Amino acid sequence: MKWERDHESPDVIDQRGRGGGGGMGLLGPLLSIGSRFGIGGIVVAAALYFGAQFLFSGPAARVAGSDGQPAARGDDTRAHFAGFVLDDVQTTWSSIFAERGTPYRHAKLVLYTDQTRTACGFGSAAMGPFYCPNDERVFLDLGFFDELSQRLGAPGDFAQAYVIAHEVGHHVQHLRGEDRGEHSEGATGGSVRLELQADCYAGIWARASKQQNLLEQGDIEEALGAAAAVGDDRLQRNSTGAVNPEKWTHGSSKERAQWFRRGLEQGTFEACNTSKGLP
Repeated sequence: MKWERDHESPDVIDQRGRGGGGGMGLLGPLLSIGSRFGIGGIVVAAALYFGAQFLFSGPAARVAGSDGQPAARGDDTRAHFAGFVLDDVQTTWSSIFAERGTPYRHAKLVLYTDQTRTACGFGSAAMGPFYCPNDERVFLDLGFFDELSQRLGAPGDFAQAYVIAHEVGHHVQHLRGEDRGEHSEGATGGSVRLELQADCYAGIWARASKQQNLLEQGDIEEALGAAAAVGDDRLQRNSTGAVNPEKWTHGSSKERAQWFRRGLEQGTFEACNTSKGLP
């Protein structure tokens, strides 16, 4: 992806190396549940109780920097990249909203290390990236990009860009009131519909980036690979050796890639209406 090095975004809040402060707030009991049943339990419970939207729900994994030490300054390049992607994604949505006569309110991106407080409760790097509608912020430990590349097998800068665009997609849902329904589990549940729609919205942004000649050879394949890498079926199979659609919260690998491509190819809100597009 073509981007401006040393880009500084006014919407990035850098809290790396500061930790999350004392106490776990309301999420403490949920974390204890997750310690028995795995990170998927935390993600599902947090989503149901606080409305936070996550990129994936997989087994707990050590994220770079999650030992509480300040993030390596080598992450500055990734921080600048994240800020550039955030601004480009939000510029795209500002334009789309303006075309429909609706103002777009910018989300903030919080970069943190290990753990953080949010208006949705206590956030942990082990959860992966997530969006909190209560404070309209995306939360990201940059070490997740190492997990995405090394453990999940989805390398590349546009795979990382997809992650950010997906989370901003949840912000778009929030602004449009699309996140107010039920968030039930299951292959056709409300949670899966929201996540696939956010993938589709990420595809809409990728379409705009392609039209602006920001994409390089292989970028779309990187995004599709990342979408497939965080499918519920793949994560469950890698974690337990079995697939249980009744516990899905994000959709299958095939579905996630399909909905990203749908947004890329059609580029409209209507094309991303998962209430009509799922069985």
